[in-house]
Amino acid sequence: MSNLETQPAEQVCAAGDQGDGIELLTPRDVPLGGPRAMDVRRTIPQRARSLVGAWCFSDHYGPDDVSDSEGMQVPPHPHTGLQTVSWLFEGEILHRDSVGSLQRVRPGELNLMTAGMGISHSEESPAEGRPPRLHGVQLWTALPGSALGVDPHFEHHAGLPLVRHEGAVVQVFVGRLSVAGEELASPATTYTPLVGAQIDLEPGAEVRLDVDAGHEHALLVDSGDMTFEGSVVPPSNLGYVAPGRSTLVVRAGAAAPVRAVLIGGLPFDEDVVMWWNFMGRTHEDIVRARDAWTAQIAELADGVTGYADGAAGRLFGQVHGYPTGPLRAPALPDLRLKPRTRPGQG
Repeated sequence: MSNLETQPAEQVCAAGDQGDGIELLTPRDVPLGGPRAMDVRRTIPQRARSLVGAWCFSDHYGPDDVSDSEGMQVPPHPHTGLQTVSWLFEGEILHRDSVGSLQRVRPGELNLMTAGMGISHSEESPAEGRPPRLHGVQLWTALPGSALGVDPHFEHHAGLPLVRHEGAVVQVFVGRLSVAGEELASPATTYTPLVGAQIDLEPGAEVRLDVDAGHEHALLVDSGDMTFEGSVVPPSNLGYVAPGRSTLVVRAGAAAPVRAVLIGGLPFDEDVVMWWNFMGRTHEDIVRARDAWTAQIAELADGVTGYADGAAGRLFGQVHGYPTGPLRAPALPDLRLKPRTRPGQG
C-alpha cells in the first residue's frame, strides 16, 4: 500500500544521531483514510529517526480478515524519488502501474517499483481466489540524487535466496546478507547499499547475521518474544543499531516462534523532503509533483475522478484496469513561511 493519509505532514528526512546500544522506535497507528480505510503501524519516518540507510518508510499491517470485505483497495496514485517494496507474510495483492505492469505478489515474493521522476500505480486484493487474511509490510527507500532521473520501472522476484540453519529461516529480498557462512544476494535493483530480509525463528532459536560494519540496521518485529543484540524489541516496534557491528544476534523466546524484518544500509548522506507519496530535495520539488498530478486528473460528475485528456503521455502516466478513477492529492500547505524540523529536533 502507499501513504493514504488525508493530512500528511511535509518533513525533512535525514540521517539521525548514531548512539550506543539499541534505540527503540515505537509505532504510531495511522488510519489510511477514506471509506475503505485500514489501519497500519508506522515506525519510520518519525521525529526521532526518519532513515535507516536509505529506508525511509515502514508500514506494518495485519493480520486482517479480508474474507468478507474488499480487502486492500488503493486507487491509482503517484510517486516520485523513491522505490516501493511490497512484502507479504500472508495474502495476495495485485499491482498495476503506468508502465504497463500487472502482477500479483504472494508471501516470499517481492514487488519492487522504482519511481524515478514519476510513476503511478494501484494496489488491490484480487476479487476472486484470494486468501482470507492480509498481513505484511510496505517499505520505501529514498533514491539518491544520482538516480532521481532514472526511467520508472517495476520488478517482480520470486524464488528469493534463503538459508535454514538451526531453527532459523532467513530470506533476503533486497541487497546482501551472510548467514552461517552463506551469502544471500537478492537480484532486486538497488541504488544505494542496502539489505532487507525476513527472519523466522523457532522457539528458543538464535541466529547470528554477518553484516557490513559500515551500515546501520533496524529490526521490525512482527510477532513473538524477540531480543535483538540482547535487548527486547516488542512486536510492531523497530530496534535500531548504529554502524560499527559486524555481527547481529537475534534470539527467540522459549514460548513461541517469532518473525521479524531486518532493514539496513549505508547511512544516507542526503537530506530529502517527503510529503504524501512524493520525495524530492526541496519543497518546490513537492509542489511541482503535486501540480503535475493534479493536472492529470479530471473531475467528473458526482464527485468521481477520471483522467484528463492526454494523461497517459504526461509525467505520471495512466493506470489501466483499476475499477475507479485516480486519487486526488491532499491539500499541500505552503510551508515555505515556517521552518521544517530535522530528525531529533524539537
